[in-house]
This record gives sequence, C-alpha cells and structure tokens, in this order.
Amino acid sequence: QVQLVESGGGLVQVGGSLRLFCAASGRTFSTDAMGWFRQAPGKEREFVAAISSGGRSTYYADSVKGRFTISRDNAKNTVYLQMNSLKPEDTAVYYCAVRLYSSSYLYYPSGYDYWGQGTQVTVSS
Repeated sequence: QVQLVESGGGLVQVGGSLRLFCAASGRTFSTDAMGWFRQAPGKEREFVAAISSGGRSTYYADSVKGRFTISRDNAKNTVYLQMNSLKPEDTAVYYCAVRLYSSSYLYYPSGYDYWGQGTQVTVSS
C-alpha cells in the first residue's frame, strides 16, 4: 500500500525558512515523479513544485521560483521542499504527491495518484 507522510511544517516569521519532508513507503519510488502542492483556506489546491524520478528535472510555480527548492533522496524514499524567504501568502497546508499512472499535466492535481495527509505551514507577519 502506497503511503506518503509529510512533516516539517510549523509556524515561522516572514522571511524565515522551513524544510518539509515527505516519506514514501509501500513501493520503490525511484522511477516516479513526485510533487508538492498547497491549499489555503477557501482556495483550490495549487501546484508548488515537482521533481522527476531521477531528480535531474525540477519544476516550480512562478510564485515560489527562486525561494523554494525541491529535492529527493531515492535511497531514503524521501522528497524534500526547502522553503526560504517565506511570505504570509505561503501559508497553507502542503501536500506531497506521487505520480504512478497518471498521464495528466504535471502541474495539475490530476497528474498524481497518491497523496499525503498534509502539513500546515503558517507564516506570520
């Protein structure tokens, strides 16, 4: 059974940093692309970043480009999201997702097949 567990969220001041973790289990994920999405209250889930199976290709939303970095350690079945220069508008629940079968666009939630439960990130001003 595929399982994704996020951690690392919390409360941080504007300009601060957080590192999110996504631990995957249930299969070897080294052949699967993975992504991070976020959802703020009253808003739709939005794409944040994605990474190819080998980690050589990364993709970012314009709103986080230059501030966030996605990476992965396939030996540990873990994906990371380093978030720097955080802003109040980054406040959201952050979700990790894995793309196993979907052929939908990588930037859409429909492009992923399994999701974690989410971790809250709150940026205070």
